[in-house]
Amino acid sequence: MYKRQQYIQFVVPIENALITDPVQAMFCGPVADMQRVLQVLGSCGLPITVLRTEYPGRDLSIVDVLNAGCSKGHALERWASYRQITHEQVMAVGDNYNDIEMLTFAGHPFIMGNASEELRSRGWKLTRSNAESGVSAAIEHVLYGKELETVAVDQVAGPAIGVSL
Repeated sequence: MYKRQQYIQFVVPIENALITDPVQAMFCGPVADMQRVLQVLGSCGLPITVLRTEYPGRDLSIVDVLNAGCSKGHALERWASYRQITHEQVMAVGDNYNDIEMLTFAGHPFIMGNASEELRSRGWKLTRSNAESGVSAAIEHVLYGKELETVAVDQVAGPAIGVSL
């Protein structure tokens, strides 16, 4: 963060920063605090998209606030439409809650082995974790039919790297 400090502006109170239509606002902190942020934003009545990324083992959560209809899933759908690609021809790999719409759209959705149990239970194909080249394994499965070998990952010690394609 300090390397890019010249590009970051801190404004208190936040309302003073919202003088134009923002591209994105982000809140970051402990999971419990960010759950309260989600509740407030969910009941505010504004035309926004609110997405979360959580790493409970690190007590870290990120809440993204975007324009309505803006998410990885919406972007992927628009890109596929522009390229005249059907959703059956789309592959997506994700590991967190902010990937749900993207994975729902894709005809070949893969969830990383380090994803939460809640996401892993949605029925998407399970690949290895970020630390065990899960994206590579998913690509090889789709392109070459290579068997997916998942490896059990400790949710607490798992890496906090988010991978989304």
